[in-house]
Amino acid sequence: MLEETGTNVSISTVKRVLYRHNLKGRSARKKPLLQNRHKKARLRFATAHGDKDRTFWRNVLWSDEIKIQLFGHNDHRYVRRKKGEACKPKNTIPTVKHGGGSIMLWGCFAAGGADALDAS
Repeated sequence: MLEETGTNVSISTVKRVLYRHNLKGRSARKKPLLQNRHKKARLRFATAHGDKDRTFWRNVLWSDEIKIQLFGHNDHRYVRRKKGEACKPKNTIPTVKHGGGSIMLWGCFAAGGADALDAS
């Protein structure tokens, strides 16, 4: 839009204005991909079970699982560095061949509390 009017704005000015408006450069969060059918199923579940009493929820067991990398991590990491400092230890992420392995953790909870984690 500015180019159409012949206005030149430096990159540093754009960065400064974005920073002033609390728009800082960060790595994006990872979230499960929810398609429309997933959202509709969740809404159906909430609608069907929203009026249940406490005795119903005492018999429900909620569970979840997570895969944890034993070495390193699966996400991006941003660093701010000077030219020629790319290989300094503070600017690198160590890796091992073949990923270093991972474990799966499983846990559950109910109205009465949480259960112990189970690793496989």
